[in-house]
Amino acid sequence: MNKFEGIVLKARDYGESNQILTVFTRHQGKIAIMARGSKKTRSRFGAVTEPFTQAHFVTFGTGNIVTLSQADLIKSHHLLRSDLLLTAYGAYWVELIDKTTEDKEPHPPLYEMLVLLLNRLEQETDPDILTFILELRILKMAGYTPVLDRCVSCHAGQRPVRFSIRQGGFLCENCQAQDPKAIPVSNASVRILRILLHVDLRRLGEVKIRQETRQQLEKVIRSFIDEYLPVRLKSLHLLKQLKETWT
Repeated sequence: MNKFEGIVLKARDYGESNQILTVFTRHQGKIAIMARGSKKTRSRFGAVTEPFTQAHFVTFGTGNIVTLSQADLIKSHHLLRSDLLLTAYGAYWVELIDKTTEDKEPHPPLYEMLVLLLNRLEQETDPDILTFILELRILKMAGYTPVLDRCVSCHAGQRPVRFSIRQGGFLCENCQAQDPKAIPVSNASVRILRILLHVDLRRLGEVKIRQETRQQLEKVIRSFIDEYLPVRLKSLHLLKQLKETWT
């Protein structure tokens, strides 16, 4: 028997009544679990197979896929699943984690972050801010932390005016010509990027940003991810479509 705490990242059907869950655990990384009979109407596992669900799991067996024996719900996050836009944000988060982590490779800090992110999303914290924080931590975990504390070229502490995807960080006014494709950034974007890279989610207060700043942050971070992380996410396309519809 193996006991652990985890969050369901996704569930896929297996046969007529079974599902295979991908569960991100606190200490054991990502685990594939066979939930036998979970699609049946009266299944005892029905409440713990939905994405975002946090639970204590008990499994048996070895190999790439273990079998679910018992599950005790910690938090269902049904509020997220009842809101289409929030579901889309959550779906992007869990797919991003799924695609950038290896099976059975522990990431306790990332697990703790996901717990906090899902809770904050239900508490109506700005979902874009939460998304930027996760994206920056994923980049850091993968070894691609952008240079935000100085000019990436001359290393001076002068005010950044652009962000170079190619060079991996801010460029000051004297160095901006080195990359004609560098993205212009405002003082607000510079300040917020620096905060989000290191912020403790448990201490995150209310953050209000202008739409222009929001768009700059999104362009910088997503462009950086596209350049350095070889992942293509279906959930991100859906999230973009929903945001365009709702705004």
